[in-house]
Amino acid sequence: MTYDALIPVIRRLALEAGDKIMEIYNSDDFDVKVKSDSSPVTEADEAADALISAGLREAFSDTLLVTEEQADSHSEKGDTFLIVDPLDGTKEFINRRGDFTVNIALVENGVPTRGVVYAPAKGRMFYTQADGQSVEETGALDKVQVGDVGPISVSKPNNSALMIVASKSHRDQATEDYINKYQVKDSKSAGSSLKFCLVATGEADLYPRVGRTMEWDTAAGHAVLAGAGGKVVRFDDHSPLTYGKDGYANPFFIAYAPGVDLKEA
Repeated sequence: MTYDALIPVIRRLALEAGDKIMEIYNSDDFDVKVKSDSSPVTEADEAADALISAGLREAFSDTLLVTEEQADSHSEKGDTFLIVDPLDGTKEFINRRGDFTVNIALVENGVPTRGVVYAPAKGRMFYTQADGQSVEETGALDKVQVGDVGPISVSKPNNSALMIVASKSHRDQATEDYINKYQVKDSKSAGSSLKFCLVATGEADLYPRVGRTMEWDTAAGHAVLAGAGGKVVRFDDHSPLTYGKDGYANPFFIAYAPGVDLKEA
């Protein structure tokens, strides 16, 4: 697999999955089930997962595929793997709030090196190009013809007036306590991996996550942020957040623009 081969495929699959998700989102009703971990899953999650998985296995049959909706994949291990969350922000989807995303990423030796984040209800698409630079694509978002793309870059933070973004569905007292350690100009809430992208574009400086996430929730956003000059570190010791961990579970973390004076946990 080369990056030149990977990027057009994951871009196209994200767009196709987005169409499938929006078809269900705009319907009068859709089924919601509860998984063994008590999290919700909809027919949109399952339809998008089937589409993306089939496309990735066809294009890159030799590469390990880990996906949220296929529990068998969660016990697989490898140095290089594709990791997918076909619909991140299921609660936002169920409540028809629009802040949900399609996430596909490549992890190499513990690092998410390439990825795509597509927010179909918002018409925003972010991905890393083959050279590693992250871009936002605007325009028609055609499956085959790439539209206008603009490089994105993190902000130059002002530590006396920081822009913070935090989870819409999981914003608790522990998160507020940590945010209160900073001098904050403005704070906004967003769902799903869009929070990484808001830091990547400079719309926010800092995204702390004091709560449970899995690697498929974060890998694509992490790759996009890294390709825009940003960083993601563990909350406890500020060491880099790595991937391929047991069970693909993440510790608490902080995503930020370098230049933010990080506070201790």
